[in-house]
Amino acid sequence: MRLFDTHAHYDSGAFNADRLEVLASMPGQGVELILNPGCDLDSSRTAVELAERFPFVYAAVGVHPSDCGPWEDSWVEELRALAAHPRVKAVGEIGLDYYWKENPPHDFQQKVFHTQLELAEENGENMRLVDRARGIAYMGLTDYEQAAVCFEEALGGSDGLVQDVDFDLNLYLAAAYTKSERYSEAEDIYDAVLALRPGEKDAYFLRGNVRMVQGNYEGAKEDFDKVISMDPKNYDRLIEIYQVMDYFGYGETGREYLQTALTSGDKDMDKYASGRIHYYLGEYQSAYLDLEEAREKGGVESYLYLGKSYEATGDYNYASNVYNSYLEKNEGNAEIYNQLGLCEMAKGEYRKALDAFQAGMQLQNVTMMQTLSFNEIVAYEYLGDYRQASILMENYLKNYPDDAQAKREYEFLSTR
Repeated sequence: MRLFDTHAHYDSGAFNADRLEVLASMPGQGVELILNPGCDLDSSRTAVELAERFPFVYAAVGVHPSDCGPWEDSWVEELRALAAHPRVKAVGEIGLDYYWKENPPHDFQQKVFHTQLELAEENGENMRLVDRARGIAYMGLTDYEQAAVCFEEALGGSDGLVQDVDFDLNLYLAAAYTKSERYSEAEDIYDAVLALRPGEKDAYFLRGNVRMVQGNYEGAKEDFDKVISMDPKNYDRLIEIYQVMDYFGYGETGREYLQTALTSGDKDMDKYASGRIHYYLGEYQSAYLDLEEAREKGGVESYLYLGKSYEATGDYNYASNVYNSYLEKNEGNAEIYNQLGLCEMAKGEYRKALDAFQAGMQLQNVTMMQTLSFNEIVAYEYLGDYRQASILMENYLKNYPDDAQAKREYEFLSTR
């Protein structure tokens, strides 16, 4: 088997003891090509040095968002010189990374990223891919209109032959249109994709979503029926379809999908799948019986579904035990901490609830920060600490000014 390692970091300190020996052994193990991207100036230099030494190694040079804190504008000149080396094939590893709290500020990451994209363009890289990268970055910044412009420019660079990248770009463009509430334009794209690739299951599902938003229930159901017929054992997707149907007021039809799956006699359906389906059908006892057997199957999600099933029956004590058992065995998880806090609130244990919400807020994954922050404020209210709740709410509204419920809560706190 001939292999191309498209993303390797042999510049890493992990290879200090035997870097050259490891690389020299690669051709004998079937690895014929290696691309080694840098993450900062030092690793980019090392990547070029390795590419000079081994004829099957090529380099990419760039500064990763996690490593861009010390960035100075003068670095562009050295990166430009490195990128001009004949053994350098791309500018990378670059991008945006908002996951880790300790990473540089978002606006600084954006500046460094766009500077390096300009360098990639200057260096003669494929402009369609450069525009694609820009578009994805704007999607991450929730600037969907500008993202759409970038994807449109990338598509405009086509030579007329439809390639895989064209399908990829069209799906990104449809997502940008959807986020911009340009639903009919998104639907047109899915129509075009499916005309050329009628087996594209994701496109049917996504088109069903935009049809539903536009009030075309029959068209959406047709697409969802098609998805299920093409992949009847994909229970994750089935549950997604139910959630969409339920959100738009067609929960009964969504439940029919779930019930059909349960009664289909699929011997391969595991307890994790059946437990989740029972949960959405409101059959909570059946749900927690199945999910107890599958507690480790679905990772954190299985614990969440199991705990929520017990919550739905009013057994908040056991639900709390479920969430705590996860935390005892695994790293912290924001959603687990949030559900644990809600259980403690339901039990009247407001101090424990506050501790849970704040523990979730200390994690590096901040995707639930708004929910956790709001619940923290509510916990302070129930503890009778209205002053702290008011201070936190004032700050909360600076970060989330469109939260109408929070505005009403702030008015209430102002009277205490």
